[in-house]
Amino acid sequence: MDFPVLVKGQNMPLPTDVSQVDIVLGWTEADTEVDASALLLADSGKVRSDADFVFYNQPESADGSVRFLGNGATEEGAQARISIDLATVPDDVHTIALAGSLYDGTFGDLGKLTLRVVDPTGRPVAEYVTADADTESAFVFGEVYRRDGAWKVRAVGQGWASGLAGLAQDYGVEVDDGGEVQEPSPVDPSPTDAENPVSAQIPEPAPVATTAPTARQKSGVRTTKRVARKPKPITFSQAEQESWQPARLFSVAGIGAGDEQERRATSALVATMQAVPPFARAVCLRLGAPAGAFEGYLEVPYERGESRVVPDAVLKVARGSRRWTGLVEVKTGNGKLKREQLENYLDVARRKKYDVVVSISNDIPAAAGELPVAVDRRKLTKVTLRHLAWAEIAHEARMVLSHGELESDLQDWILREFLRYIDHPRSGVSEFVDMGRHWVAVRDAVTAGTLRASDSKALTVASTWVALARHLALRFTAELGVPVTHVLPRRFTTDPDARNASIADRLATDGVFEAVLRIPDTAGDLVVSADLRTNKVRCRTTVDAPDEGTSRKRVSWLVKQLKTAPGNVQLEAAFSVRGNEACEHLDTVRADPRVLTEGRAGDIVSFTLEQTFPLGSRRSSGTATGFITSVTASADVFYGEVVQPLRVWVPAAPQQTEHSAPLRTESDED
Repeated sequence: MDFPVLVKGQNMPLPTDVSQVDIVLGWTEADTEVDASALLLADSGKVRSDADFVFYNQPESADGSVRFLGNGATEEGAQARISIDLATVPDDVHTIALAGSLYDGTFGDLGKLTLRVVDPTGRPVAEYVTADADTESAFVFGEVYRRDGAWKVRAVGQGWASGLAGLAQDYGVEVDDGGEVQEPSPVDPSPTDAENPVSAQIPEPAPVATTAPTARQKSGVRTTKRVARKPKPITFSQAEQESWQPARLFSVAGIGAGDEQERRATSALVATMQAVPPFARAVCLRLGAPAGAFEGYLEVPYERGESRVVPDAVLKVARGSRRWTGLVEVKTGNGKLKREQLENYLDVARRKKYDVVVSISNDIPAAAGELPVAVDRRKLTKVTLRHLAWAEIAHEARMVLSHGELESDLQDWILREFLRYIDHPRSGVSEFVDMGRHWVAVRDAVTAGTLRASDSKALTVASTWVALARHLALRFTAELGVPVTHVLPRRFTTDPDARNASIADRLATDGVFEAVLRIPDTAGDLVVSADLRTNKVRCRTTVDAPDEGTSRKRVSWLVKQLKTAPGNVQLEAAFSVRGNEACEHLDTVRADPRVLTEGRAGDIVSFTLEQTFPLGSRRSSGTATGFITSVTASADVFYGEVVQPLRVWVPAAPQQTEHSAPLRTESDED
C-alpha cells in the first residue's frame, strides 16, 4: 500500500497534477443498499441551491462538475462511486461533502466503512477506514475542499439519525417527499439548439429561480426514488408467414469488411445517440461528459503538422457555455487499435483543447478503466483516453430499454433497431471471441504440468480470463436488466499486476480459472470454474439454509425450489458441526432426502449446488468446442436451471397463541 491512510479529522492535499478524481464509498454488507450523495457547499457551509445536491434522483450537479456514477459489488461488500472534475467546480463552491444514507437500518450495522480517492488511472490517492458508526442512518464519509487555491481531502466520519432527508436539510436543501412528482419547468433553448433543431436534448436540471419561488416551486427536492416509464414496444402482427422480416432501420445488406464495416457501425451508433437522448446520456456518462445537448459528426478531418488525421466520429455535448468534445476511433471485427493512431488523436485533442479521445472495439479490458493499448502517459496530461467495448455499448442500450426514461415508443423502436443491427454478424460487432495468441501455449503447458506462474504468457492469459469474466457479467446484466458484477478482492481492483499474478499462480498450481459473479436478488453468488486439466466447467452456488426446523425439513425446503433442475446437480450440505458434510446427486436426494441427514451431527447451515459441463479447448468462440463458448453456455444453463429458481429463506410471521386476549384500546374501556 503506497498511498496515505487517513484517520478521522485528518486532511491531506490532492496531487496538483490531478484535475479529476473518483470518490469510492465502500461498506461490507453487500445486501444493503447505501445511497451515495454529494453536496456542493458555499463558504457558508450550505448549498447555493437545490441543484447542488447530487444523488440518485439528481445524478449530476448543474455545472456537470460532480456526478453520481452508481453502485457496484466487491468481494468485501459493495461500493458507490462519485466523480469530481476539480477543474470545473465553480469558484464559489468551497467544499464538496461526500455522504451516504440508508432507507432502512443504521450504518452501525454495516461494519467497516471506507472512503477512497482514486485518480483517472484508477490508482488510489488516499483512503479513510472507520468502524465507529452507530445509530446513524446518514453518514458523511469525508469532504473535498479548497484551501489557498489548492484542493484537499478530509476524513469526516460524522452521521445523522434522520436519514437522507435530514442530512440534505441540514445542508440547506429543501426536501419534499409528500407531494406529487413535479413537472420540470420549461427551459429556453440554448443558441446551439436554435441553430440545430435536431440536436438531441438531454434533460438538464431546471435553473434556480432568482426571484421569490412560488408555492409550487417551494416543494423542493424529492428524495423518493423515481419509477422509470417503460414505452410499449412496437409490434408487427400482420405478417402472413413467419419468414416475413420487418424492415431494418440500419440495413446489413452489402456490408463489406474493414473500413465499410466500421463506417456503418459508427454511423448507426452516433445516429441512435442523436435520436435517443437517454442512450446518448448513458454512453456519454461513461466518457466523462456532462449532461447537455448532444451532437455527433462522422469523419471530421484535422490537420496535424503536414498530415491529416480523420477520427471516425466527433462527439459534442453543450451545457450552458461549456462545450465537451471527444474524438472517437472505432474498430469492428478483429480490427486492433493502434498506439500511433490514438497518440495522433491525443495530440490533436490537446491542441484543440478537447476533453477526451475514445476508442471503441470488440476488446473487453479486464477491468473498467483499463486500456487495450498502452500509450505514452505524457500525452494524457491534458486529455483523457477512455475505452468502450461494443459489449458495453450494447449493455447500456439494453439497460436504457429496461430501466431508462424513454420519451416515446419511437425512441424504444430506434434503440431496439440499433441492437438488432449490432447483433447481426455482418455488423462486425461481436462479443468476447478470442482468448489471445498465447492461449494454446498456456493451455498445453497446464496439461503437461510445465506452466510456471512467472511465465509472461500465463500473465497475459490471466488478464484475458478476467476480461472473459467481465464479459459474462455484461451479458447477464444486459439479459437480466440488473447490474451483475464480477467480484474481485478490493486489493486487485486497483492493482491489475497483482490480480494477474494471483490468477496465473492458481492456474499453474491447480490448472483452474475461477470467477465470481454477483447477481442482485439471487440467493447466492454464481461461481464459474474452468479446469484445464480435467477439461470441465464447474458452476456452483452456495445458499444459507433456514435457521429453524429439522435438517430434513431444511432439505425439503431446498428441493421443492429445484423441481426442474437436472438430476445430476451435486447437492452438498454443510452442518453446524464441522467435518460432517454430506454430498449426493439431486436425483438421489429427491428419492430419499434422508441420505443427506442420517447419521449427521448438528443442523444444516448451508447448501452448495454444483453442476459439471464439458470444457472446450479452442482459442476462439466460433464453434461448440471453443473455450469461451463452453464457459458462457455453462454459466447460462446453470443460472437458468439452478440459480434463478432459488429464493432466500424468509421466516414466517410470528403467530398469535390460540387463547391470547385481543388488545384493548381506549375506546373499548369507554
